Formats: sequence, C-alpha cells, structure tokens
Amino acid sequence: RRRHTRYWRDWSSDVCSSDLALANKIDPVEYRLKMLSKHPRAQAVIREAAAMADWSGKRPTGRALGIAYSEMWETHIAEIVEVSVDKKSGLIKIHGVWAAVDSGVAVLPQNVATQIEGSIVYGLSGTLKEQITFTNGAVQQSNFHDYQVARMNEIPPITVKVLVTNNPPGGVGECGLPPVAPAIANAVAKLTGKYLRHQPFTPERVKAALA
Repeated sequence: RRRHTRYWRDWSSDVCSSDLALANKIDPVEYRLKMLSKHPRAQAVIREAAAMADWSGKRPTGRALGIAYSEMWETHIAEIVEVSVDKKSGLIKIHGVWAAVDSGVAVLPQNVATQIEGSIVYGLSGTLKEQITFTNGAVQQSNFHDYQVARMNEIPPITVKVLVTNNPPGGVGECGLPPVAPAIANAVAKLTGKYLRHQPFTPERVKAALA
C-alpha cells in the first residue's frame, strides 16, 4: 500500500505541475526547476534529462515532449518521452525515452541503468496497455492473448544516464516506473491540449478525451 500510495502521489503531483505550467504559459522544465530551487539533486536530473532529449530543440511535426520527475528511496530521476497521437485511431506512439538518475554512489552503474530501463518498459506497458476487467466479480482475462502487454517491437529507444555523484547510495528497484505515465500524459497534453487521467491510455480513452 505504501509503495502504491507513493506511486500515485508522484503521478498526480507531476501531472498537476504541468497543468500549472501550461496554465501560466511557463515552460514545464523551467517551472519544475523554479519549484525545486532548494533541491539541487532534483534540478540536476531535470537539467540532464532535458539536455539528453534536446528539450528546446525542434521536434518533427506531430510530436511533442513530456517530462516528469520523481524522488523515491533517496533516488532522484527525471524522464522525458516523445510522443505522437493518431487522432483518428486514438493510438499513442512513443518515439523515445530519456532518463537521468541520481541514485547516489553507484557501485555498478550499468546495473542501475539496466534496472531503470526495465522499469520504464514496465511503465510503458502499464500506461498504454495493461488492464483487468471484471464481469459479475470474475476476472475476464486469462493469459497474454487477452491481457495485453507491450511487445518488443513496441518499445522505443531508451537512453539512461546515471549521474556520477558522492551522494549516499539510494534504492533503484522501481524508480524508473513512476515518471512514465505522467510524462506521457504531459506530452499528450502539450500536443493536443487534453489531459489523460485514467490508465491505461487506450485508444478508446484517447478518442474520448479528444472528442
């Protein structure tokens, strides 16, 4: 319960951050840096992720970037996703993910990066596909033929940078998971002006939000 509470708190707070940034016509990265002015580790991962994704650069037509930040287990992480939305079908396509993480002293930084990559894949799958439905109290899904998960050909390029710091070691585990959904929601909002609030972001829910 504690883990899930923290996940949804990070989800909702970061979506609200982009809500406020858009409402005040402030760049989402600059808004977060301002709000986190007393937290240099948070600022460092946000700046690094923005540089990795070329946040201020020109994007291909029909694409937008979304950012999200999370801190858990004394580990700080910022993630940026690039998305496009097929307004006719409601399909969200992820074109790339960039993540900067400060987990403190990392004895095996490649292991940290791999863990973050896995968490991002898990987050993409849960955000865009995975759901369980019930009829008369009975679960309708029985296996992977009707419980959809992200497939290898649907996973975009993922770039993770582990910052070299002297901060105390933090946990990694699922740290790459919480920013995924809000980053996607923030990118979709930037692209369409509409926020997605209910996971998974299925084509039907996307079309309903855009209607």
